[in-house]
Amino acid sequence: MNRRASIIVIVMFIVFILTINLLNIITEDKHFSESENRILAKKPELTWKSIKNGRFTQKFEDYITDQFIFRDYFVGLKSDIERLRLKQDNNDIFFGENEYLLENYNMPKDNIIINNIKAINNYQSRLENMKTYVLLPPTSVKINEDKLPLFASPYDELITIDRMKKNLQNISFIDVYDNLKNSSNEYIFFRTDHHWTMRGAYYAYVKLADAMDIKPLGIDEFDINVVSNDFYGTLYSKANNYRIEPDYIEVFEPKMKRNVSVNYINSNILANSLYEKNHLETKDKYSYFLDGNHPIVTIKSDVSNGKKLVIFKNSYAHCLIPFLVNHYEEIHVLDLRFYKLDVYEYINQNNITETLFLYDILNFSKDNSLRIIDR
Repeated sequence: MNRRASIIVIVMFIVFILTINLLNIITEDKHFSESENRILAKKPELTWKSIKNGRFTQKFEDYITDQFIFRDYFVGLKSDIERLRLKQDNNDIFFGENEYLLENYNMPKDNIIINNIKAINNYQSRLENMKTYVLLPPTSVKINEDKLPLFASPYDELITIDRMKKNLQNISFIDVYDNLKNSSNEYIFFRTDHHWTMRGAYYAYVKLADAMDIKPLGIDEFDINVVSNDFYGTLYSKANNYRIEPDYIEVFEPKMKRNVSVNYINSNILANSLYEKNHLETKDKYSYFLDGNHPIVTIKSDVSNGKKLVIFKNSYAHCLIPFLVNHYEEIHVLDLRFYKLDVYEYINQNNITETLFLYDILNFSKDNSLRIIDR
């Protein structure tokens, strides 16, 4: 390369760097990343103390990384390059067939499983007359294991599920693996999110209803409507794979309508629907179901049978609960990650007759929040 050409390249490079820096300066900072579903770092305050302890430098690096112009494009480009290198995963998310993103299931820590078994057994022993059910559905990485890339080897979720089943005492364990596996050709898991769809939850509800001695509604007793065609979930955000098609969200509404009163107690919100449509305009569209995570939600229906169910859960429960509303007078939904009051006092005060523990097995294997019921 001659001297003239070298100078042109250097000048172009300098102009490029200056342009990028100028755009970074004049572009307004973003508060939230829709694609990653998280709050972005903001410009740190410059103080002598923050310089001295090194926090300013670290926070400023985070700020530059988060607010860099065209960041989403470059993050997606990195993911594309990784896949071109035949890398099978990114951030513990496998790139599966048919654009399925499958979250890896690692061998759970033994103490968490032991403590969760102990907590549920102790709960039942303290409430001897309580009908208690445990539903720990496997996730997409197990049901759709045929879509995993070659040589991917997640830990088998059924080992943990079987361990739970064998060690729970005087409790009805609801094994829905066969129900889900037999329906795996249907849209029962989102491709870009870690949750099951409402259709997947329906097949679990059918099995659960049998154990609860209630007659499940047939699938033809629902109006099934698509409420969103542009849902990108948590796995999409983790995998940074911005080149795949979005999911759609179905809702099953019984043809025989139920009147419901939904009380989001900590938020002082009273609603007459199990669905919050405003979330369909946001990144977190799964929060359409029961308005996302709350410490406690109470649901009262026009069913009149005296049956009152408490559900200890994570967000997997949110699209199954609407099916159970057809069979219970009251449903009390407690998220033990956020609810810190006396569980037994709550159960006695509200005359609870049945209990359901509902968590996906992947997150149940990492969740130590059940210790609150073992105090």
